[in-house]
Amino acid sequence: MVETCTIQLLVDDPSVLAALRFSLSIEGFRLGDSTPEAFVIDERYGGDGVKILEEMRAHGDNALAIVIATHPSRQLRNRIASCDAVLVEKPLMGDEISRTLTAICNPLKVA
Repeated sequence: MVETCTIQLLVDDPSVLAALRFSLSIEGFRLGDSTPEAFVIDERYGGDGVKILEEMRAHGDNALAIVIATHPSRQLRNRIASCDAVLVEKPLMGDEISRTLTAICNPLKVA
């Protein structure tokens, strides 16, 4: 069994949030707000999800991060990359989020 990490979802859209909660919990990810090991952040969260991630990074929060975005521009791609985050493009298809989370979280579990 693949070990997972605690995920915090920063998504404003209630239907996307519900779908992510459901699918990630089925995949065995722990969802929580306290000391998450990874974030899934919608590019539009709070008006500018990447700006929120940039502020988190500026305050020393180096948790793993996935940014979900629709048709990201080159500028947005560069901002996401400069935050050392992984971009996953919407629409979300299949298990792309859980596969990406598994790939970035597993190194945390290696002794």
